[in-house]
Amino acid sequence: MSDGGTLLPVLERLFAGPRDSRLTLEDFFTGLEARSYAFIIAALSLPNCVPTGIPLLSTVTGLPMLLLVAQAALGRPAPTLPSFLGARALPRGRLQDFLARSRSHIEWLEDMVHPRRSWWVTGSRRRLLQLALTMMIVILALPIPLDNLLPAWAILFFCLSLIEGDGIMAMLGWLFTVLTAIWTAFLVIVGPWVVIGLLKSVF
Repeated sequence: MSDGGTLLPVLERLFAGPRDSRLTLEDFFTGLEARSYAFIIAALSLPNCVPTGIPLLSTVTGLPMLLLVAQAALGRPAPTLPSFLGARALPRGRLQDFLARSRSHIEWLEDMVHPRRSWWVTGSRRRLLQLALTMMIVILALPIPLDNLLPAWAILFFCLSLIEGDGIMAMLGWLFTVLTAIWTAFLVIVGPWVVIGLLKSVF
């Protein structure tokens, strides 16, 4: 595990306690503090990072991301969940067992994603990154065919950069943001002509 890793100690702190005690979702997200938004958004983006063929998956996952972004913009320290979700809980014993099984994978992730090149994730660059992240979420949420893979990866990389303060992940996020902008412009320009061509061939 890298010296700069931060996720594993946070999870150890949150999962610590008697095995028969329970950790609610609300307490978990509150414990993640400022990283809770990026953590949840990354989790919602993951299903879109691989082709699934599930109709409107990007919209179903993108809309909650927009709600999270709105809450973050309002300055809330952690996401506010509906009571029926926030009260859901798991025994800490099960969470501790999960952490023990996942430790090597988390350590590998922290070796890959850790604080570095902080210039990319501080000051005005951080605010620009957050703006780009919001734009990628908007594009992901729009029901545009063939336009969810690239923004999903941009969102994931941006979130990883915010969670761990990793400038390399931020650079990858910007790369996929540029690719998303080019691909989306191509779809918007070429898409209507493709539809017109298909209609003419049918009728």
